[in-house]
Amino acid sequence: MVKIRLARYGAKNQPKYRIVSAEEKFKRDGRFIEVLGFYDPTKNPSVVKINRDRLNYWLSVGAQPTDTVRRLVAKA
Repeated sequence: MVKIRLARYGAKNQPKYRIVSAEEKFKRDGRFIEVLGFYDPTKNPSVVKINRDRLNYWLSVGAQPTDTVRRLVAKA
């Protein structure tokens, strides 16, 4: 099953996240299918950028967003 979830990158104590589509069995920061956007919680206010077209495509083919991604999409 394909999940839409966050993949962490960035230095220690400076987290940044990519919003990615990945197989459920892959590791959090491991292999992914496509980058859909990014999230930077260190800025004030936090920055969320999402490619809506690709997000809608993945949702239409049955990908399931995690709770965190669902909140970020609603906020963006």
